[in-house]
Amino acid sequence: MKKDKLYILGAGTPTPTESRFGSAYVLDIDGEKIMFDCGPAATHKLVKSGLWPTEIDYLFFTHHHFDHDIDYPCFLLCRWDQSIGKENMLNVFGPTLTEKITNEVVGEDGAFSHDWKARVYHPVSQKVYVNRGGTLPRKPPKVNANDIVPGTVKISKKWEVVADVAEHVQPYLDSLAYRLETNKNKSIVFTGDTQPCKSVINLAQNADILVCMCWDDQETMNENGEFFGQCGTLGAAQMAEDANVKTLVLVHMGPNISLEQNKISARKEIGKIFSGNIIFSEEIQSVDIWNK
Repeated sequence: MKKDKLYILGAGTPTPTESRFGSAYVLDIDGEKIMFDCGPAATHKLVKSGLWPTEIDYLFFTHHHFDHDIDYPCFLLCRWDQSIGKENMLNVFGPTLTEKITNEVVGEDGAFSHDWKARVYHPVSQKVYVNRGGTLPRKPPKVNANDIVPGTVKISKKWEVVADVAEHVQPYLDSLAYRLETNKNKSIVFTGDTQPCKSVINLAQNADILVCMCWDDQETMNENGEFFGQCGTLGAAQMAEDANVKTLVLVHMGPNISLEQNKISARKEIGKIFSGNIIFSEEIQSVDIWNK
């Protein structure tokens, strides 16, 4: 039986390192691929993980900091360019700015309209499209983009997604956390970027997996003042414990907490608060979920 998987494409922050940069994840739920955030090089990391852009029919944004959405133009154009006109329409959901950004990228007068128009009309591009299996005339990109608010976002035959507020950098950007529940009563929550807060704890109640940001060691964050709007080790641990989740997956890890020696001490500190399973994420990593 095919196992549901979590693909961790981006496990870092706005600070690039050799092994981490930005946020991006894909869930494979019974063959359906659902993407959460689309940070730096997400499209390339997607392919390196053995996936393909045209397989993704749903994309959910937690918020619109660049480390969560900068590869969105690349993903949109690559998914469309690699298509043959028979794929499902891409459905995109996110807080305020999602519709605006989408139109500004691939709309009729969008920043990359020159690209898709050349590929639609130039004879060589048309030939590549036909050789790939497409039939002329080629259609321009069309994306179903939606600005959303907390509540039920999308229901399919295999899963549903519910959103609630994540406390990050309001009022400058709206931020959301998401809970995906399968038709087999399995659940996973993506916090996006957030400080510990009731809305996310309530959203994550009794979830199988909590994918939670972990910027740094909590003591360090408390000392340097970077604890506002963000979770550190102990904040993530307390949210996971308060929500009674089974597994805590730490993502959005900064350069300091990503060091192996610091992971060892962090695991001990987190374990004093959270009694469940702890996973420190790595990029281009896939995890079999809820299969035990």
